[in-house]
Amino acid sequence: MLKMAVLLSGSGRTLDNFHERIEEGSLSASIEVVISNVQDALGLTKAENYGYPAYYGVNNEAINQIIANFDVDIICLAGYLKLYTPPARLQRAVLNIHPSLIPAFCGDGFYGSRVHRAVKAKGCTVSGCTVHFANEVYDEGPIILQKSVALDYDDEPSDIASRVFDAECEAFPEAINRVDELGIDFFWKRSGK
Repeated sequence: MLKMAVLLSGSGRTLDNFHERIEEGSLSASIEVVISNVQDALGLTKAENYGYPAYYGVNNEAINQIIANFDVDIICLAGYLKLYTPPARLQRAVLNIHPSLIPAFCGDGFYGSRVHRAVKAKGCTVSGCTVHFANEVYDEGPIILQKSVALDYDDEPSDIASRVFDAECEAFPEAINRVDELGIDFFWKRSGK
């Protein structure tokens, strides 16, 4: 079982998903701490209500000082909207979920609704999500898992976002379970990075 730190910037929908799946026994992990770079993020309130230690960390240094007080194996970026630099011992243990099938619609500036608007503008008939390890470059770390969703010609960006988020709710816990099963090094070696 992996011990997680969860970083978020907003409402905590992914935190909700993690919590529900841990409770039902389908996610082999425990949440040790939740940290937000937004002081009044709804996700912090949710974390407190779930009984998790919840903190505000203004930047990487502050976040890493908080993490140093907890025994964690991995850090999950759950709607965390800044480039994160982990402490050295967790450099290869940061997981992120991106709302497209990497390498499409990814990199600096591609997040949230921006991705879904770009998918719509291109006329894509498939989108999805990618769970990957994060490194110092947006969306370039080793891929753990991808899930695709079919799109209709008349889907609006909000429809695409809804379908992709449903896929994310399945993909992120599944990816964490795979990391627990296969180990972090498996994915870095597989990618040759």
